[in-house]
Parts: sequence; structure tokens; C-alpha cells
Amino acid sequence: MAAAGDGPWLDDAAGRLVRPFTVSNGRTKPSIALDLMSQVMSTGATPLGYLGPEHAQALDLCRAPVSVAEVAAHLKLPAVVTKVLLSDLVDCGALTTKPPAFHHNPTDRSLLEAVLDGLRRQL
Repeated sequence: MAAAGDGPWLDDAAGRLVRPFTVSNGRTKPSIALDLMSQVMSTGATPLGYLGPEHAQALDLCRAPVSVAEVAAHLKLPAVVTKVLLSDLVDCGALTTKPPAFHHNPTDRSLLEAVLDGLRRQL
């Protein structure tokens, strides 16, 4: 039998029982700049000090390179809260990050026109 604090803070009918910004102690600004497509990965270093269960879950997800957006989706937390958690882990040396690698110029006119054309065909 599991103790009351052992299960996830979710209720099937009510949803999340702990408000997302409680997880980050109300902080909305990460200490480092992270893009949704930034890659994060565990360094193998043990974080010093107490980190909450969400920090541990995020660290577990980052055993291989993963994007900030993917971590947020797995944690079922808003991106801004996830960025705060991940920046905490980077600050204590448990994670490393690198900016997303773009293979194409994201403002390339031909690419944008192809996307627009594809969207128009869907309508």
C-alpha cells in the first residue's frame, strides 16, 4: 500500500493537485536562457542540496539529450516552469545545455513559402 505522499500529485477528476508555479516556488524567470528547442542532458554529477521531486523527474528524463519542450510535455508542466526547473539543474552542475542546431535558416523565404503552401492545401 502506498503512502499518501508516494503517488503523483494528480487526481483523475480534479487534475493537478499542486499548482504548477508551486513547483518552481513561484519563480517565472529561469536563471539561464533556454529555448523550447534547446537540448539538455545530464552530466552525471549529483546535485547538491535539496531538489524537489519534479527536479528529480526532469533529471531522469535527461539521461540522453532531450529538448526543453519534450521535458515539459513529459512532466505535464508549463514550459516556463520547466525552464526554471532545468535552469536550477544547470546551475548546480547536474545538466548541460546547448542551443538548438538549425540546419536551415528559419527565416528562409522559400521555406516559409513552402510551409504556407502546405497550410493552404490543408484548408
